[in-house]
Amino acid sequence: MTSETSTEVVVEGRAPTPPGGAPAAAPSAGALLVVLVGTFITVLDFFIANVAVPAIKADLGASAAQAQMFVVGYGVAFTAGLITGGRLGDLFGRRRMFTLGMVLFMLASAACSLAPTATVLVVARIAQGAAAALMVPQVLGIIGTVYTGAARDRAFNAYGLVIGIAGVFGQFIGGALITVDIAGLSWRTIFLINVPLCLVSLAFVGRTIPESRGEGGTRLDLVGALLVTASLGIIVFALLEGQESGWPLWVWEALAGAAVLLAVTVWHLRRRAAADRGPLIEPALFKGRVFSVGLAATVVYFLAMGSFFFVLALYLQLGRGLSPLESGSVFLALGAGYFGASVVSSRKAASVTARRVAVGPLTLAIGYAAVALTADRLDTTGHVLWLLPALLVAGLGMGLTTGPLTNLVLGAAVPEHAASASGLLNTAQEGGAAVGVAIAGAVFFPTLADAGGSAGAYPHAFAVTLVPLIALGLLASALVLAAPGRTARR
Repeated sequence: MTSETSTEVVVEGRAPTPPGGAPAAAPSAGALLVVLVGTFITVLDFFIANVAVPAIKADLGASAAQAQMFVVGYGVAFTAGLITGGRLGDLFGRRRMFTLGMVLFMLASAACSLAPTATVLVVARIAQGAAAALMVPQVLGIIGTVYTGAARDRAFNAYGLVIGIAGVFGQFIGGALITVDIAGLSWRTIFLINVPLCLVSLAFVGRTIPESRGEGGTRLDLVGALLVTASLGIIVFALLEGQESGWPLWVWEALAGAAVLLAVTVWHLRRRAAADRGPLIEPALFKGRVFSVGLAATVVYFLAMGSFFFVLALYLQLGRGLSPLESGSVFLALGAGYFGASVVSSRKAASVTARRVAVGPLTLAIGYAAVALTADRLDTTGHVLWLLPALLVAGLGMGLTTGPLTNLVLGAAVPEHAASASGLLNTAQEGGAAVGVAIAGAVFFPTLADAGGSAGAYPHAFAVTLVPLIALGLLASALVLAAPGRTARR
């Protein structure tokens, strides 16, 4: 990794870490497995709730606003807290914060599964998102500081693979759990399944993961944490609620207020950095062209990726009349492409270049174009199986992008800011996915209404919505090309 500065990372219980962030002895593969379980369940819970909303609404008698908050509440709390979660790992220890986050996530998941009312479920989902925001940034921080060389590159690609599997298979897993209806629990099993997964992982955290933290300030930037959390929370909530409620005036007022808060946040962070007082986000991170451009490419890529899952599920279930399980089964084509491309990416991790990474979002755009043309041609009579080849190509594009792009961004961050950098990256990923849903909805629903709103209008609305997503894929590819250099370190 190329950097202007090089400082030591503290790894407790091990020999000091040499410049570059690699510990004296590499941890076992168990460390990677444990942290990836945390990644899997948090990303899965972002997507799996979509397919369960009808069952939850019917069982708890939830209003339309409460039903939306089952998804939005988790996403807003998750996105808004990621940067603060990353900084807490820098200051107080990544293993410690990962463990605390997983314990809280387990408890919140249990509360979700036992929720007697819709209001209790909304509160528990917000708590779940906040716990995920504490846990997830530590994953990339741990990988970035305790793995080195080819092992580190393979670990980043494994991280990307897990994100894709959780996102792509979330619909299928949710549909399967609800259809099987274990012990008559219906939708409650999608949250209850997190409890044993967390318990098993917690049993191995202390044995496999060494403690590490970033050198620097010893105090949390509370003002910065409040400003960043409020700014991101307002932006994500306003965009998601705006497309649902027809973009009323209060949405634009909220976005304008968030813009002012962001300007104040930047001023505060620069002022604190100039005084050497440990800002929540280190402005020096953005001086590197690779990190800045790579982060922008990540936002654009996840705008296109997360929103595609949303509109594809609407098209399959409401437009083509498929059940949640049948709809989830169609997603398996995406998963097959994603898994295959991720395996190839992991094998080439040590030599991959920015130019090679740019092939991923370009392939994604080609896949989306093929899906749009096929869906429009099939209308409501052609069999949905004709979509599978195009979905396979789109999945290949996702698999060629997620892991290598993660490597590109974090490979440009200095080790002492590893968790903060991962917090920014996770915010770009989750925030991009959430805002992407709002963008897709702003195109999909008006197009659907203009065409009459019947089932026959869904194929055309779906195809039209993919046009801006294709453009986003092309833009992400162009941005990656603007970030020169290798994604991996020798």
